[in-house]
Amino acid sequence: MKYKHLFGPVNSRRLGISLGIDLVPYKYCPLNCVYCEVQSTTHLQTTREAFFPIQEILGELDNFMQNRPHLDYITFSGAGEPTLNSSIKDIIQYIKTKYPEYKLALLTNGVLLTDDDLLTEILPCDLILPSLDAASQEVYEKVNRPKPGLKVEDQIQALVKLRQKYPGQIWLEVFIVPGITDTESELNLLRKAIGKASPDLVQLNSLDRPGTEEWVKPATTERLKEIKKYFAQELKMPIEIIAKIKHHPGSTSLDEEIVHLIRGTISRRPSTAEDLAAMLDVHINEITKVLRELNTEGKLQAERKARGVFYSWKR
Repeated sequence: MKYKHLFGPVNSRRLGISLGIDLVPYKYCPLNCVYCEVQSTTHLQTTREAFFPIQEILGELDNFMQNRPHLDYITFSGAGEPTLNSSIKDIIQYIKTKYPEYKLALLTNGVLLTDDDLLTEILPCDLILPSLDAASQEVYEKVNRPKPGLKVEDQIQALVKLRQKYPGQIWLEVFIVPGITDTESELNLLRKAIGKASPDLVQLNSLDRPGTEEWVKPATTERLKEIKKYFAQELKMPIEIIAKIKHHPGSTSLDEEIVHLIRGTISRRPSTAEDLAAMLDVHINEITKVLRELNTEGKLQAERKARGVFYSWKR
């Protein structure tokens, strides 16, 4: 069965073996981050809606879960913002009732956590992974490019409220864009904001493959270590670096069938991740994971054009 809303399981850098559930159409999000690996947001949106019939999503999940596969997490994620789906409460309750042995994780940019109703809806999740890349409005608008009217201070206060209401684990991702989010003044503001939000873990991340904007470059390992040390001077929670985790050739983390299909396609014609997802009928998140690791292995050549980043197989 081909799935429209499920992807994986993937061997996630953060969550182990994770089955993804994509709750929104491609690239519906309140933010248009310059570093996003699935390229520009096409629908800049903060209004929640159902998007799909709930039984369509639950039917796919039931089909996949027939044999109760081993999973570390069932994860709400995808190529958009999961909390935009107004049916997320019912989907969470369904999973927790029918598949209580599985842990449930939510990846979110945190923008909509200002909604008290949403906060209540997501409380049954076992793990929430919000993000905070900037603490000043100027940097927020440059890096996250929010829908007009959104304020980073509101997002910070929403994280504070999340901590007050949510008893589970919160892992906060901070994406480092060199020269912008890692200036002395911005890091100082970020450190203070993270202290207020009090997550259980801070994860520093940086670019793995080409993002939306060509000028975004990955932070060096040395720089990430410096930022980790700077945060640790005042923050009490653990801080770890999740960027640039090495992929070992020959490991089982990649779906060899997808690798074969991608190689066969881009050996003949350079394609974007979005092109590959459409042509191969594979979820965009699975495509981007494989491209990320193949790029790390040095097997791909990337060229940015007007329509996006085109990948070809190195001869």
